[in-house]
Amino acid sequence: MALLLLIGLPGATELIVMVMVLAMYVGLPAAGMILIYNFLDGKRGYEKRISELEGQVERLESELSDE
Repeated sequence: MALLLLIGLPGATELIVMVMVLAMYVGLPAAGMILIYNFLDGKRGYEKRISELEGQVERLESELSDE
């Protein structure tokens, strides 16, 4: 505890402020990038699923027309 009272070392308030600034400058942009990636990945997932379903419909229609 005595080491924290030496001149030049930040106190509890300064440490809290530094952590909050770090969270705002690093955490918020990282969270934003993760959210954007998940949103875009979800859209690509829908497109893939739709194309698979269209392919399945075409196969079923070709089976019906063969019969």
